[in-house]
Amino acid sequence: MPLVIGLIKASLPSYFPERHGVFDAALAALEEIAGACGARIVEAEGVPMTGAEAQQALDQCRGQGAEFILLLHGGFTMGDVARQIALSDLPIGVWATPEPGHEGDIQLNNFVSLNMSLSIARGVRDLRRNPVQWYFGAPEDTALRARLGRSFRALSARAALRDARVGVIGGLAPTFYNMAVSPDTLKRATGVEPVHVDMHRLTATMAACGAEPVAQEVAAMAARAEVRGVSDAQMALTARAALALRQIVAEDGFAGLAVSDWPALQDDPGMHPGAAFTWLEEVDNLPLASEGDVLGTVTQIVTRALTGRVGSLLDMTSPQLDADRILMWHGGGGPLYMGGAEAAWINHPMIGRGTPDGPRFGAIADFVFPDGPHTVLRVARSGSAAFGFEAEVRAGDESGFTGCRGWVTDFRSARGAHSAGDIVTSVMEHGLDHHFVLVPGSFASDFREFAAWMAMEPLEIISEHDGLANGIG
Repeated sequence: MPLVIGLIKASLPSYFPERHGVFDAALAALEEIAGACGARIVEAEGVPMTGAEAQQALDQCRGQGAEFILLLHGGFTMGDVARQIALSDLPIGVWATPEPGHEGDIQLNNFVSLNMSLSIARGVRDLRRNPVQWYFGAPEDTALRARLGRSFRALSARAALRDARVGVIGGLAPTFYNMAVSPDTLKRATGVEPVHVDMHRLTATMAACGAEPVAQEVAAMAARAEVRGVSDAQMALTARAALALRQIVAEDGFAGLAVSDWPALQDDPGMHPGAAFTWLEEVDNLPLASEGDVLGTVTQIVTRALTGRVGSLLDMTSPQLDADRILMWHGGGGPLYMGGAEAAWINHPMIGRGTPDGPRFGAIADFVFPDGPHTVLRVARSGSAAFGFEAEVRAGDESGFTGCRGWVTDFRSARGAHSAGDIVTSVMEHGLDHHFVLVPGSFASDFREFAAWMAMEPLEIISEHDGLANGIG
């Protein structure tokens, strides 16, 4: 469902937003920005002058499904209007436009009103649970438009988590204690509810898949990427896993899945579902995490809301600090769009390794991420914290381990440039889980905005020296 933004216009009659076209220009800009973000605008009637009228306007917006309230100061507004809206439990923003001129009688007095409204709002709201944001600029201002767009994308991600259900099939991978979540904390912090699904339901649903749908799914997979050495039987099991997981999502209304891909599935029915994960991420744009990583799935839901696509859930595998680069890799999963035309289906290179039969539990996707800007993201600490940065994927002299992989370098955050040592120090000092979502493009600012609206703790990059010297987190 698209984000619904409720617009409430405000001004005293002794100021002149209509004379200067403030309301019309603002609404036109908002509709354009919201449309680009997949959101829509609903508008309260009239211009409230009192707290009671502000409540009526708020109720009108709620009645039209508004999940975010934007209070537009067209002209100076009395404090009881802002106060009444700030007392709501909805996320709110306050926008003021600049003066049309700076001679003669003042026309709008909007910045002073914005100053007062924000001060009032911050006084009456629990900012740990319900942040408030402010905006200052003309409707045609490029920076203002970018700021509003960032907020709308972030709020869309916030809405995507509200009451979302994540299917946890089989539970955590054995001993992966760091990726355990508190369901209560997760629900309270994000609205997400993890729901246990027995592994036997998956295997039974796989077994019940008809031969024709399985054959069709295998053919579609083979048409999209080359099959290299994977047996027909393993490709059929992969297709069965994809069909079964898709059915479970549809039956239970899950927003995403966290699946324990080992070791149970190697015992029965004798496969690894990594290629099925890739296929569902690619074709269904399904947020999905391996190894029962619930917060990995939550991060994928957020990633999809911010960027339009899920990313690849990876390990930060091999830092080369002298070369200022880190290999991001995982042995399975990762949507095909991130690998271009060179992607292939191969047998899982590790599961079965060291046994008499060798690596026989196919299949996974094998590809290298193309060069270019990417963002690394992680929702952490049962949904109460967020970590992210931007980097460049750049091919090195070694392609990286078999699976989905790429070297990242040129690390950046809101605090500036960072080294690979800074990133490693931050991951260790913050005690972060060992999965991160990599997605093409530059979205760290959107993710920071999302974290602000969620009242998540931002986990900043720690410099290599400070982290190692002081042990701070």
